[in-house]
Amino acid sequence: MSVSALRGEGGLANALDRLERRFGARFSRGAELRRQHANTVNWLPNEPADAVVLVETTEEVAELVRICAEHRVPVIPFGTGTGLEGHVNAPFGGVSVDLSRMNRVVAVRPEDLDCTVEAGVTRRQLNDYLRDQGLFFPIDPGADASLGGMAATRASGTNAVRYGTMRDSVVNLTAVMADGTIIHTARRARKSSAGYDLTRLLVGSEGTLGIITEVTLRLAGIPEAIAAGVCAFPTVDDACNATILTIQSGIPIARIELLDALMVRATNEFAGLGLPESPHLFVEFHGSAASVEEQSRQFEEIATSFGGGSFQSATRPEDRTKLWQARHDAYFAARGLRPGSSVIATDACVPISRLADCVAETQADIAETGLIAPIVGHVGDGNFHVQMMVDTADPHEIELAEHFLARLAKRAIAMDGTCTGEHGVGQGKRKYLALEHGPALGVMHSIKTALDPFGILNPGKVLPE
Repeated sequence: MSVSALRGEGGLANALDRLERRFGARFSRGAELRRQHANTVNWLPNEPADAVVLVETTEEVAELVRICAEHRVPVIPFGTGTGLEGHVNAPFGGVSVDLSRMNRVVAVRPEDLDCTVEAGVTRRQLNDYLRDQGLFFPIDPGADASLGGMAATRASGTNAVRYGTMRDSVVNLTAVMADGTIIHTARRARKSSAGYDLTRLLVGSEGTLGIITEVTLRLAGIPEAIAAGVCAFPTVDDACNATILTIQSGIPIARIELLDALMVRATNEFAGLGLPESPHLFVEFHGSAASVEEQSRQFEEIATSFGGGSFQSATRPEDRTKLWQARHDAYFAARGLRPGSSVIATDACVPISRLADCVAETQADIAETGLIAPIVGHVGDGNFHVQMMVDTADPHEIELAEHFLARLAKRAIAMDGTCTGEHGVGQGKRKYLALEHGPALGVMHSIKTALDPFGILNPGKVLPE
């Protein structure tokens, strides 16, 4: 049953009136603010909530949820709004809960290599805070996303091949459940076999099972030495095979990123890198000076065996920053390939042994469809992204893009992969969940019903109807 069907007569109006009295100036029904708190980053429609509330504490979130639960009003968590699958849309209306003011670093415990932060702290804010303590938080999705949002979407990024994803980095969560109960999912011990793993249940649940308000995270020491570099390859297939052998050889590479020739061209124009317009791997090595030198040498040997050109190393911080900023700006660089079009970014992930096959088939699909769609990806863990340039005013182009997205998702799943390695499901990929999970989808529905019986937590996301 939908949220709107469950809502009592006048429930929304009563809930909004109560919230306005409670939160005063931090409550808004303004049309523009509501629009800004819905999807604005891709072609999915902008579906604003009925109101926006800026919360400042976990207790305030709990109070808000209790009011909304009483009146069967949807609650949609909002961090920074950088999600790519419509996570912050409000298809049934309701209240957008803006957690950006919950931006306090609660505690850093260097001796345990962990910290606790409120959900609105962004990854850059945290790393700036940690820098003088010789620590950093390694999960880097590119966007300066909130850490609560990164946990909710099980985010990943360029460092995942060495440091893992948010699934591996979250020790404990504080969350508000659908009835307003505040829970802590674990203690800070590095391992536990006590009870169900609620932490992993909520990580990746995209606000549909609970609203994350605090996160305890694992940290890493800043490496003694860091070396980054780029290497050109004759084909994407060569670059993928070099990646596969690098991983299979056990080289502890920190980052290994693929840019196809079209993406390199766009990046050159946007960031002024001046690279040859052929597929490239961007790589980075962490460790002692000796180990970094050894890793670089081993990678260069592998690259050469697959036709790779000379390995251009960058060890100065400013050079590394320029290189990785160019990689992170791929979304904006891609827009320059077709000014006036919209970028529709999608991702897929397959076992590393199937990476070359999946990328090759995807490139052939792009060529046959006639799309302008550069490929970039975290290929060290089998994850790659396609950035389609689409005229969203042209129904024919939209249809072409939608069919391509479906083929990509099904291709990845057929290779025992997933329709989304790190973007999440949101609204955009719900249709592929049954194909990927089969009967397990019924278990997910049962969990959702048990934890959120009235369906008020971010409805219309993740699970298909």
